[in-house]
Amino acid sequence: MAFDVARVRAAYPALADGYAYLDGAAGTQVPAVVIAAISAVYQAGIGNDGGAFPASARAIEVTRRCRQAVADLVGGDPAGVVLGPNMTTLTYRMAGAIARTWRVGDEVIVSRLDHDANVRPWVQAAERAGASVRWAEVDPATGELPAAQYAGLISDRTRLVAVTAASNIIGTRPDVAAISSMARAAGALSYVDGVHATPHGPVDIGSLGADFYATSAYKWSGPHIGAVIASPALLDTLWPDKLVPSPDTVPERFELGTPPFADLAGVSAAVDHLAGLDDAAAGPRRQRVLTSMAAAEAHEQRLFGELLGGLDAMRHVTTYGKAVRRTATAYFTVAGRTPLQVAEHLAGRKVNVWNGDNYAWELTGVLGIRETGSAVRAGLVHYNDESDATRFLEAVAELG
Repeated sequence: MAFDVARVRAAYPALADGYAYLDGAAGTQVPAVVIAAISAVYQAGIGNDGGAFPASARAIEVTRRCRQAVADLVGGDPAGVVLGPNMTTLTYRMAGAIARTWRVGDEVIVSRLDHDANVRPWVQAAERAGASVRWAEVDPATGELPAAQYAGLISDRTRLVAVTAASNIIGTRPDVAAISSMARAAGALSYVDGVHATPHGPVDIGSLGADFYATSAYKWSGPHIGAVIASPALLDTLWPDKLVPSPDTVPERFELGTPPFADLAGVSAAVDHLAGLDDAAAGPRRQRVLTSMAAAEAHEQRLFGELLGGLDAMRHVTTYGKAVRRTATAYFTVAGRTPLQVAEHLAGRKVNVWNGDNYAWELTGVLGIRETGSAVRAGLVHYNDESDATRFLEAVAELG
């Protein structure tokens, strides 16, 4: 059965404004069921957890359901789902705990492909510990991050390997499983940034071999909540800075302050929504997620073939990234125009795109475009359709 994008789009109230939302890599729109779930929590009455009254019990149940939903989305253990405001905040939190045992002579490996949120926390933690930083390099011609190079980077002093599951600007999907396997063989941990990868296809952190997997719900139709998923046993070996009265248990000891319970309900609703993207999806929620996200990925890739083919056919356009495996994310420049000018022109044609480095600081430097405003990013997600791609291509063609 073909992916019913019209049915999917009907679930998103914001799409009625007539804009082509190709800015999903910076944050997706949310379906009505997510909005309703958040509202319902406030309407029912909510209290902090740990109280002896029903509103408090509801908060505890909302949190439990959220952990289970995130676990179902990525194939993790709900007891190992750490929740927080966003991936960046959580990664800094994790870096502080993980790096406690690092010493002079230890090594950390980061990559030029990554969003800075999976680079700078580790670089800064290494600097404080006196550990050294080693860099995995990107092929600027293809945008690939060759996994083979890690054999020469990882040593018995490597403590952590940080790598993205997908580039947030050029979409490259490196061989995370191979990289994580090499890290584990050397006794090192792997920290995988799944923020950009999670919205674009099925995820199984066991298959990836990730010790830590980070994701953000606002990239997959949820509210602004982040999560880091790891095994409870691994989390139990780490002690972050925390308040004395706050819980010592895992995963709660990694979570600072009172959580936004209504938003946690929205996360659960977002996972339920993703699980229903494919009408044919059946079985437990985890299975429905895998089926639906595979269907969504096929839809995105088909549409991306048209969009990228259209860009590459324009003589005034230069595209970046030619990886064999990539998400439906285009990064490009237009001759004679700054990226901001291109974005402003598209906005005038009711097409939303992003311009700039998009926090891919190292990669835009490798590509040699950071000092000139970097490039323009247009990304597809499951609710984009042919009309979005067509309007985008027509608007870019006008700049020729």
